[in-house]
Amino acid sequence: AEDDSHATGLLEGPHYTRPETFRDWSVPEVLRSGHAANIARWRREEALRRTWQRRPDLLLTAELSEEDRWFLGKLAAGER
Repeated sequence: AEDDSHATGLLEGPHYTRPETFRDWSVPEVLRSGHAANIARWRREEALRRTWQRRPDLLLTAELSEEDRWFLGKLAAGER
């Protein structure tokens, strides 16, 4: 699929399932909302965050949108 880590050049974001809370870990509200566009953006941001934290070298060759670059700028500034 086009969202797989090998296709996007980024690490995958976290995946959640039921129940909504497990061992004091809760599924983020955005995932429970059912709003497809918000969920897609959250997943993209989490993939960017993980890649930035664990494999920043991958960001050098990843295809990034202006929105992605803005988000990474906020991460670098410590805002998120």
